[in-house]
Amino acid sequence: MKLSRLMRHLAASFWPRHHFFKTETLRMIETEISAAEKSHGGEIRFVVERHLTLGQLWHNLSPRQRAVQLFSLLGVWDTAANNGVLVYVLLADRSVEFLADRGISAKVPAEEWGGLCRQVEHRFGAGDYTEGARVAIRGVAQHLAAHFPSGAPHSHELPNQAVLL
Repeated sequence: MKLSRLMRHLAASFWPRHHFFKTETLRMIETEISAAEKSHGGEIRFVVERHLTLGQLWHNLSPRQRAVQLFSLLGVWDTAANNGVLVYVLLADRSVEFLADRGISAKVPAEEWGGLCRQVEHRFGAGDYTEGARVAIRGVAQHLAAHFPSGAPHSHELPNQAVLL
């Protein structure tokens, strides 16, 4: 475990819950996801985590590994068409991960998710968390609309509210 990472996560544990993602931004995320899901048959979950626990840091849990855990815990993998996408933000590591279920990941190359990730991280790096979240949701929605266009009424298998950990 690197000392600098430990210090970042410890410092982040003292940030107020809504330090970067204010209530207005969280409402915008829910609104954007609701609007986006009208254009496709997929599901989007947005998770913001301030920091990892000491145990997670001790085991050197990467942001990607934590995203995989949350992907499972939140049931993003359990949609009927296997087309759920998790947007995971780990603030202490300044990291964004997109984790797509097998139905959509088979259709969208990893490089495209990586490009979207860099766009969002750039916005967050500039301190614009609202616009960064909007870019993330709209980018995911474009991929889902291209491969899972809206046809039947959307079943809303997952909640649209952001999860703040």
